[in-house]
Amino acid sequence: MSTPQEKFWLSKFGKEYWKRNNFTPSQLDKFYMKNLGVSRSQINKDFIGNLNLKNTLEVGCNIGIQLNMLQKHKHKLGQIYGIELLPEAVEIAKTNTKNCNIIQGSAFDILFKNNYFDLVFTSGLLIHISPKDIQRALKEIYRVSKKYIWGYEFYNPKYIPINYRGNKDYHWKGDFAKIYMDLFPDLKLIKEKRYKYLNGKNVNTAFLLKKS
Repeated sequence: MSTPQEKFWLSKFGKEYWKRNNFTPSQLDKFYMKNLGVSRSQINKDFIGNLNLKNTLEVGCNIGIQLNMLQKHKHKLGQIYGIELLPEAVEIAKTNTKNCNIIQGSAFDILFKNNYFDLVFTSGLLIHISPKDIQRALKEIYRVSKKYIWGYEFYNPKYIPINYRGNKDYHWKGDFAKIYMDLFPDLKLIKEKRYKYLNGKNVNTAFLLKKS
């Protein structure tokens, strides 16, 4: 069953989102440097630079911006996959990437077998899932991950809603690494780093979890 948030992203708002955020890798790095003082390429390298994987999945890949960034690490990540809710975004992601397997689907029903991927990750996806539904998505991510779960999301010690371009109930921030570990006690935090915005009080978090 579709959630209100899924319906929201499948509406006109979803299309407007990817039009606003259609970055090339160099543009995305400049955006991160301007806002956080560190490039997205550096963040990726810090968290996955030492991994050697057979395959990797991004859940909620949108138009493939992050997948495009990660193609330079293909020798580390193995075969790269993506799953995305918006059909139009799936088609654009296929043109933005090379040799990536990208399919249409939901974080609540990931169409792969248990323990299929060495690494499963999200980048700015969990923040758009309602707290009442978040466990459903995390259980699916955990289910298809064999070794690692990697996340990059908005951070806050408490799980709270935030206004999103004048819309309510479509955006949250929290301690997602802790939420994962509370739900799955066998997950071990390998690395976490928080990135404070240069202007304002907002903070992003990157975290890498491993199944024990």
